[in-house]
Amino acid sequence: MNPSIHTSLAAFGVPSGGEILLVLLVILLLFGSKNLPKMARTLGKTLEEFRRAAREVSDEIMHAEDESDQPPKPLPGAVPKETPAEEPVSEDKSPQSESSGGAGR
Repeated sequence: MNPSIHTSLAAFGVPSGGEILLVLLVILLLFGSKNLPKMARTLGKTLEEFRRAAREVSDEIMHAEDESDQPPKPLPGAVPKETPAEEPVSEDKSPQSESSGGAGR
């Protein structure tokens, strides 16, 4: 890349006070003095809503990481369920032997 082009692009970096005033004057002329407070309020509310949403997402991610490290807590008032012991199945009490008991005689 040509160094003279690179240095000329750097000149557009940070606007000075006069350039900021010029931009504000153009915005004032385009939108009028009555609409500027409404636009500024809307912009402020939008930025605040965006920041709040970003903070909530960040908090949810941090909270999910914290929960994944700990075992789940039981709900208050919840009674742990006991699993019933399974009865051993004996071979002589099969459903086929009970239903065919009197039919084959």
